[in-house]
Amino acid sequence: MIAFNPTFELASVPRIRFGSGRLESLPELISDFGGSALLVTGAQFLQRSGHWDRISAALTRHSIRWHRVQVSREPSPEMIDEAVAAFHGRGIDVVVGIGGGSVLDAAKAIAGLLPFGNSVMDHLEGVGRGIAYRGPSTPLIAVPTTAGTGSETTKNAVLSRPGKSGFKKSFRDDALVAHTALIDPSLLRDTPRELMAAQGMDAFTQLLESYLSRAATPLTDALAWSGIEAFSDAFMTTVEAEPVAREEGALARLAYASMISGITLANAGLGSVHALAGPLGGLFPIPHGVACGTLLAEATAINLQLLRQQDPQGVALWKYARVARLLAKTPGDAEAHLPDLLAATLRAWIERLAIPRLGQFGILEADLPALVAGSRGANLERNPASMSDRDVTELLRRRL
Repeated sequence: MIAFNPTFELASVPRIRFGSGRLESLPELISDFGGSALLVTGAQFLQRSGHWDRISAALTRHSIRWHRVQVSREPSPEMIDEAVAAFHGRGIDVVVGIGGGSVLDAAKAIAGLLPFGNSVMDHLEGVGRGIAYRGPSTPLIAVPTTAGTGSETTKNAVLSRPGKSGFKKSFRDDALVAHTALIDPSLLRDTPRELMAAQGMDAFTQLLESYLSRAATPLTDALAWSGIEAFSDAFMTTVEAEPVAREEGALARLAYASMISGITLANAGLGSVHALAGPLGGLFPIPHGVACGTLLAEATAINLQLLRQQDPQGVALWKYARVARLLAKTPGDAEAHLPDLLAATLRAWIERLAIPRLGQFGILEADLPALVAGSRGANLERNPASMSDRDVTELLRRRL
């Protein structure tokens, strides 16, 4: 059963270079744009893994002048503005983001503003000054070192200002899409177990929610399904293996799943989990992947309950059953019970991966109304079932 919507668009995607060892081609890619690069990286991973020494030595060999900005947490508007002020007008030919989703989001925002030198608050959705971004951006090369957000293929830079009056909002425009996404799965090998678990659950949530989205198309369905298959083949065994024992093919599947999740979320949107992940991350110190991972099973269970009332013959229940059959590997189960098996499988994953509950981040019953209010928007509108404030509150309450 395939839902066919004959009217759809495909958002811009970067030029993609995918494969083990692709990092070696980075200096040549940079040289295509000029001799001066701004590298946006994480604070620790590259040094700890030994990749930084290789990268910096290769840049020196190719006579590339480079500067570096380090991102140690989710990027804030203030961090972006500081970096733009430091490097605007200094002849930067290309920005290179090397890191996880936060690093790539920071690199996107910095690249977008470097030509102009203005504040990101001019353009930040919902909380900014409402000034349209016109571009062009400084060319961007995105090199992910984690498999989670798919930020290397999206047009939005997510920025946060944490606290009780905080926010988590996007600077978003087609001009911010990276020129090239350089995806080397070998960079994932040394990812700590807890980080790989949380980020993997983020990627899977993006694949599942875009697959189930009301805005899904035949194209996004095909892409999302290929990502779900790749993820299911590799995730748990890779997370639980020692880094030295992680198989190259499994790492490639996770990198592929994450990359595809960025493309599908950009074109089909997401659902209730990501509707809540934004306000959760804005108001509390909860990592984005943990927010997604901890909510996914209960969001699935509540969606199934609502869909059986709202659309019992619709494509969404069939899609849930299809994913359940793949993940649970039990083709003999009755079709009607397969979706419930998916919720049970996801609960088992969350338990096995020891993903924390919301209460461990200081979230209380009294905080739920603000989180529910913050969830209203495009993601909740694209959720496969219509969810009331009461339904969203119940979703949060189950994971307190």
